[in-house]
Amino acid sequence: MKRFLFFLAILAPVLGWAAKPSVPEIVPAPRKIEMAKGSFKVKGVSINCDPTFDAATLKLVRQFADKLSLVSGRMSDVASPIGLVKAVESGNTKGLCFIKDASVASEGYKISIGKKAAVVRASDYNGFFYAVQTLKQMLPVSVYGNAPDLKSRWFLPCCEIEDAPRFAYRGILLDCCRHFFSVDEVKKVLDVMSMFKINRFHWHLTEDQGWRIEIDKYPKLTEIGAYRDYTIIKRDLSSSDGTRHGGYYTKAQIRDIVAYAQALGITIIPEVDMPGHMVAALASYPELGCAGSQPQPYKVRTYWGVSKQVLNVGKESTMRFLEDVCDEVADLFPGEYFNIGGDECPKDEWKTDPDCQAKIKELGLVSDEKASAEARLQNYVTARMQKFLATKGKKIIGWDEILEGELTEGATVMSWRGTKGGIKAASMGYDVIMSPNIYCYLDHCQSTDLASEPYCITKTPDRAVPMPKLYGYEPYTGIPESDQHHILGVQGNLWTEFIGTNEYLEYMLLPRLMALSEVQWCQPENKDYDRFIRCLEKKELPILSLLGYNYRTPDELKK
Repeated sequence: MKRFLFFLAILAPVLGWAAKPSVPEIVPAPRKIEMAKGSFKVKGVSINCDPTFDAATLKLVRQFADKLSLVSGRMSDVASPIGLVKAVESGNTKGLCFIKDASVASEGYKISIGKKAAVVRASDYNGFFYAVQTLKQMLPVSVYGNAPDLKSRWFLPCCEIEDAPRFAYRGILLDCCRHFFSVDEVKKVLDVMSMFKINRFHWHLTEDQGWRIEIDKYPKLTEIGAYRDYTIIKRDLSSSDGTRHGGYYTKAQIRDIVAYAQALGITIIPEVDMPGHMVAALASYPELGCAGSQPQPYKVRTYWGVSKQVLNVGKESTMRFLEDVCDEVADLFPGEYFNIGGDECPKDEWKTDPDCQAKIKELGLVSDEKASAEARLQNYVTARMQKFLATKGKKIIGWDEILEGELTEGATVMSWRGTKGGIKAASMGYDVIMSPNIYCYLDHCQSTDLASEPYCITKTPDRAVPMPKLYGYEPYTGIPESDQHHILGVQGNLWTEFIGTNEYLEYMLLPRLMALSEVQWCQPENKDYDRFIRCLEKKELPILSLLGYNYRTPDELKK
């Protein structure tokens, strides 16, 4: 007997450790999570909502209840009892309770799960939305499906979670210009963004290879500019796939997608790229071009690269065109930001165009060691559009080229040519979104073994963006602490020169989107790549499979 007790004493710490609940697989990882013994049954759970909830938040909770009812096979009722808040504070309640709490950080949430009751607290819609995403990730994978699952255990582990995002701006760009993607596929991208708490969708809508948004005042933009005769094959300029390509989004479709995104906690930021990347507009309205532009007539571009054909911004009619277009676009998107591009604009045509040279003279623009007169002409375009969009209640974002010359106060810089532009902009007092191509370009190859991957824009192994490289990106590197408050967040960009199908789009996006979400959401000390890969294997990739997404299996999980 003494020997038995002796061994029991030795084994007690081991048995205690073994009984310790494991941390659930949640991506992005919560800021703080403390596990406790026991679990909370959600099958047929009663759900109580704060009676002060607005219609959108109440709808969110009801949708979650409907999903639980469907997959668990037991009805979950939703009520809004008057005394709920006091009952929760006194600990005299049961079921799953959603409480509005102004002390919780914006987009943050708190979840307290006991054996008899679970309480979710947040201060805003996005906070409750993200809390629901976390609850779903703690449940069986079949919660993402549309069929009853009577075999799984419908329980949440007892725990305390406190969570909030590191960055307010957590974005994905989708280029629908080089290749057009349907409304359904755009919504599918929005869906997977929302699952991993990404809250900004940067929608690239105008380009040399296609104009994708309906503009009432300029119907030729979609009649002509939305379609190209064919597309080259890979990089062979003499080739043709023999297929007319194009499409555009009507204003009704835009409004539908905007509303769809809002319900997912996502704000859409439109981009009308100017004054370069405008060949589709020039093909539609040639009078917007510069004198002597070659070749003539303009045609929607069938190949990739930077075009020297740009807008003639020396003419007032061209500037009115930009204001008219942005006026209609701004009315469709309720968010505070509007991206005006500003990248890769060659100045060759402006150097010889009489209208542009006259405007340079009129404005008194001169060349010096800091910038050419033509670069300052682009500054004029940026400042004028910034002033115009301010009348629409919008702030502008531009690619880091807008730093060249003079930039008006209040603009936000998107750093894409590595990190130097963002570091410089922050030091000058501008807000910054970090989107360096060396870490955040999701059109780049996912392996340094280029031959093992589908054809993409990456030409050399050093330009590849494998998932560990993206996951390891630290946005504050090289930025003094005094300037770090200017970093609004991080964005991943998916350009589509070589991405022409939904399947390929999703393959390039997933699962790197989840790695990006941890860069955007998690404090550095909460990031752990090994833990992240385990989460993908056990929970996240099965979810993607159930939902019908195509994705690349991480190298760490390949058999």
